[in-house]
Amino acid sequence: MSAARKILAIDQGTTSSRAMLFDGAGRPLGQAQQELPQHFPQSGWVEHDAEDIWRDSLAVARGAIEQAGATAGEVAAIGITNQRETTVLWDRATGEPLHNAIVWQDRRGAALCDRLRAEGNEPLVQERSGLLIDPYFSASKVAWLLDNVAGLRARAERGEIAFGTIDCFLLWRLTGGRVHATDATNASRTLLYDIRKQRWDPDLLALFRVPEALLPEVRDNDAEFGSTPAEMFGVPLAITGMAGDQQAATVGQACFEPGMTKSTYGTGCFALMNTGREAVASTNRLLTTIAYRLSGETTYALEGSIFVAGAAVQWLRDGLKIVEAAPDTEALAQRANPEERVILVPAFVGLGAPYWDAHARGAIFGLTRASGPAEIARAALEAVCYQTRDLLEATVADGAAPPSALRVDGGMVANDWLLQFLADILDCAVERPQVTETTALGAAYLAGLSSGVYDGLSGISSLWRSEARFEPRMNDVERQARYDAWRDAVDRVRSER
Repeated sequence: MSAARKILAIDQGTTSSRAMLFDGAGRPLGQAQQELPQHFPQSGWVEHDAEDIWRDSLAVARGAIEQAGATAGEVAAIGITNQRETTVLWDRATGEPLHNAIVWQDRRGAALCDRLRAEGNEPLVQERSGLLIDPYFSASKVAWLLDNVAGLRARAERGEIAFGTIDCFLLWRLTGGRVHATDATNASRTLLYDIRKQRWDPDLLALFRVPEALLPEVRDNDAEFGSTPAEMFGVPLAITGMAGDQQAATVGQACFEPGMTKSTYGTGCFALMNTGREAVASTNRLLTTIAYRLSGETTYALEGSIFVAGAAVQWLRDGLKIVEAAPDTEALAQRANPEERVILVPAFVGLGAPYWDAHARGAIFGLTRASGPAEIARAALEAVCYQTRDLLEATVADGAAPPSALRVDGGMVANDWLLQFLADILDCAVERPQVTETTALGAAYLAGLSSGVYDGLSGISSLWRSEARFEPRMNDVERQARYDAWRDAVDRVRSER
């Protein structure tokens, strides 16, 4: 197949739905994006309207083709990537969602998770799924829906209802309801999947009381997932790649060798270190997860998950109203008084790795009369960097070598101030690629592998290019003093002090 053929990537995220069209060299040709409304029905609850997700995803997919001046006939395949763990249940007969999607940030499953941990179930769960028992993952969300929406459990047991993460729901809709499938990376984020045996685990299903009849088929990331009806885009389009957003970014960053690490800065922050064919069990509360499964061969990763990164900037914009747009934080941080040492712990929905404290809540420390919007904006950006150091220190404690350079991507990495502070606090070079939307790019690469547009993993590696490299400049004494202050602030908001 000619390299001139194009790949359409649908990147459905927590705060927006985006689609991008790429050529055979991984260059973006066109894109479209739509912001996604968030719903907060109670404290700690976060929901999306799944119909909004579907409508916007289809619209931006068509819009990216149009914006590129292309036609659907030039598209070789579609790749899908998605916000992981977010949970949808829908009617198999009509395709209608039966409740708002429960978002990965949602904490309503905390009581169930607390009980299961107290009963001593976490070793089994971690050994099978690679994950910790936490409401972040899909299982407790499914359990909540089945137990709290009238009639759903009985209907689920009769096989009338389908469960899926967002990739699975989009695939169902894109194929006109013909395919109920997910990929190995998204399955590995449910707390229900045995990542070593590569199957839904009956013991985990029983633990969370999830009927097997709900579950999708699990396929490789570069599998044939079906095709769209001709009327959707004008011609049928094959869907040949799918991965959760952080795994897609790992592919987009070409982190194919053990030890290579990427960190994505979107609504949350997620660092993945490739561990090769070995599913490394963390002793420092990181997650063992599937990086990708290609042609039946599984590559694993260690992952650290931070719940609030760009979401803190959204809070500055929408909650405090101290910036009009996210990019304004860079200039504000540059103007902040260097003598002020304000620390923001953005535990708005608890703390992720390595703390896993669903009951922690956010706080600001170190305020003085001289503190203002600039200092708070800087603290929000610094918090992202401190949390990244938390993750990398945990990977080193698990026996990994510190990365020689951290590859970064996501919407926040356009901020040079942020990346310089990140390099400073990590004492590690930080590399920003030419294409920073590597989540969408990774979905395109996966779709292009099986459709012949991209020439294997080595071919993808050869396409990666650095746009900027940030070297650490901070002295060791200041670096450690700042990090010690951060750890002290985190200790103060922990629920289990």
